[in-house]
Amino acid sequence: MKWIYSVSLAVSLAMQPAFADTLSGPHPMTEQARDAYVNQLLSKMTLDEKIGQMRLISVGPDTPKEAIRDMIQHGQVGAIFNTVTRPDIRAMQDQVMQLSRLKIPLFFAYDVVHGQRTIFPIPLGLASSWDLDAVSEVGRVSAYEAADDGLNMTWAPMVDVTREPRWGRGSEGFGEDTFLTSQMGSTMVKAMQGKSAADRYAVMTSVKHFAAYGAVEGGRDYNTVDMSPQRLFQDYLPPYKASLDAGSGGVMVALNSLNGTPATADSWLLKDLLRGEWKFKGITISDHGAIKELIKHGVASDPQEAVRIALKSGIDMSMSDEYYSKYLPGLVKSGAVTMAEIDDAARHVLNVKYDMGLFNDPYSHLGPKGSDPQDTNAESRLHRAEARDVARKSMVLLKNWRETLPLKKTATVALVGPLADSQRDIMGSWSAAGVAKQSITLLQGMRNAMNGKGTVLYAKGANISDNKGIQNFLNLYEQAVSVDTRTPQQMIDEAVAQAKKADVVVAAVGEAQGMAHEASSRSELALPASQQKLLAALKATGKPLVIVLMNGRALTLVNEDKLADAMLETWFSGTEGGNAIADVLFGDYNPSGKLPVTFPRSVGQIPLYYNHLPTGRPYNFEKPNKYTSHYYDAINGPLYPFGYGLSYTTFTVSPVKMSSRTLPRNGTVEASVTVTNTGKRAGATVVQMYLNDPVASLSRPVQELRGFKRIMLQAGESQTVRFKIDAEALKFWNQKMQHVAEPGKFNVMIGLDSVRTQDAQFDYL
Repeated sequence: MKWIYSVSLAVSLAMQPAFADTLSGPHPMTEQARDAYVNQLLSKMTLDEKIGQMRLISVGPDTPKEAIRDMIQHGQVGAIFNTVTRPDIRAMQDQVMQLSRLKIPLFFAYDVVHGQRTIFPIPLGLASSWDLDAVSEVGRVSAYEAADDGLNMTWAPMVDVTREPRWGRGSEGFGEDTFLTSQMGSTMVKAMQGKSAADRYAVMTSVKHFAAYGAVEGGRDYNTVDMSPQRLFQDYLPPYKASLDAGSGGVMVALNSLNGTPATADSWLLKDLLRGEWKFKGITISDHGAIKELIKHGVASDPQEAVRIALKSGIDMSMSDEYYSKYLPGLVKSGAVTMAEIDDAARHVLNVKYDMGLFNDPYSHLGPKGSDPQDTNAESRLHRAEARDVARKSMVLLKNWRETLPLKKTATVALVGPLADSQRDIMGSWSAAGVAKQSITLLQGMRNAMNGKGTVLYAKGANISDNKGIQNFLNLYEQAVSVDTRTPQQMIDEAVAQAKKADVVVAAVGEAQGMAHEASSRSELALPASQQKLLAALKATGKPLVIVLMNGRALTLVNEDKLADAMLETWFSGTEGGNAIADVLFGDYNPSGKLPVTFPRSVGQIPLYYNHLPTGRPYNFEKPNKYTSHYYDAINGPLYPFGYGLSYTTFTVSPVKMSSRTLPRNGTVEASVTVTNTGKRAGATVVQMYLNDPVASLSRPVQELRGFKRIMLQAGESQTVRFKIDAEALKFWNQKMQHVAEPGKFNVMIGLDSVRTQDAQFDYL
């Protein structure tokens, strides 16, 4: 089949014999062979065909499949997204291979962020596992399922560092820390792309959103970002660089402006930095409609200028607008855009298609026509065991007073709350091709776990929110949230009646998935009032209260922390979420997750993050002083710190042992601790190493994560955990924007969260 398609392409191009020979497949998957092939293909293309390759079209109401197929036939489309079934993808690829002049294959893309058909925990939950093997498993399964649906590219991973929990898209990322996000992002890229994006069950990644989208002012989506070069390079850019170094073939450009320049118009960002300094050779793709938005940003006066700026700034492919096809021909004719610039953008598109193996076989991710699954949503296509395993690792035990958890399977448990039996919400946002009816709710998971030994009494108890405006917002495009028509008091009364009959109450509360999504910024981070009233009524019954949180961001939970006897953070845990949560609640799995974000006490504390800079007047919790940096009307510090998470067992950490008290310029030093499981059951924990540069040419953070290791210990078992430190771990961007490690003393802090650590020092020579 590969030979047939290569020859048919060669014949249709009607090229010279020398060029036709280069088209006979299979094509070697080398950069040299790719460049030769693409350069000669470009020489045969018309301007309209080149521009067509630079267009990424979304299937939807504005562009139905029939209209898209006509565009394809006339060479006006380079790639498609939002089509996720083999028959539809095959039909569009057939249009290219049978009717277009040059038969340049399409590639197909989708937002496979935390699973394709099997939905895993949201990325914020994946980060809570601090388990790179688990993240790699998610990447492999997600790529397998996406490729099995015929897809070639995913808009993932999202590696936007954010310290702004009001921003709804924080659910798609890996939290507030640069190092942790870099590790998670690069691991996901390697897992999804595998050895080659051309492999049958691999997909190319497109890291997003470049750059610093997670720092939008006020946490308002699409808002502006303004920061110093030092902060940009030190805190926000490294995860993108790590993901590109891991091999990501694509970059999705952010919707925000950065220091006054929209990213889509930022030639410094896309050319000088990305291609010049970082040597990126893949494809840059605008976010949805971003080129049009340059007019509203105020940097382009009309559509022609928006297109000219975007292309000259380095946008290879335009997502979901008609501007490139409508205005580029005229801009080339007038000389405002050169053919060399068109060729450069089209070349990047053709390069990634070559790297995807599409010029060897346009149907490589589709297989023979007869191989299409009879049931696209067949149960056999899911990977439930993997989803359940990863979901359990992502959960964070926030509180467990008097060992309320684990629960007994013989107990009578009252399960209440608007999220206790929601198949849609447990999957979370950006759930790709996941089918809600295939997800396991907490109610079903608890019934499965108890298996008739005990009793589960259920009541909804409250709506997600009683605010009509919020209900309408969540149901704007689909009936995503069911609204119970009973009065709030009737629902609470039913829940209280069930609670009084139970030994323990489990309340599943938090956010609907649509509350932690794109365009879902919040000004308040408390639980909606309907849920707070429910919790107060449940507490008044006097029964032990276990709060199970489902949410996509850090919430303000001061009151909930007081009410709860135990509290478990489960995020949105995916297809197998209910079973996984039940595993933890009943002790079949010992929770081991750690927070990748700081939980503030109030919105007024934001931004609140662990690796902040010191001030000249730091606040001392033990000896408060008026003229220090603090809030006088509230308790200072977080409710739950970064890296925090409890277990059903206990651990101790020994003092830090240094292999040497000095670190030579080109050498390493080792810091180690011995961790002991001092409890009565086996459990895993995450050992975290932080560094601090107390005296430098610029103020340096009070601590920065520079290493972590997840370990499993049996009761009474000890293990020595070692971290190597070299000069790279000490580097920062100084006032002259030099990346340096300055000689001097450094503090090492190792512990099981960012607050409770064992400390030591060494000198960097």
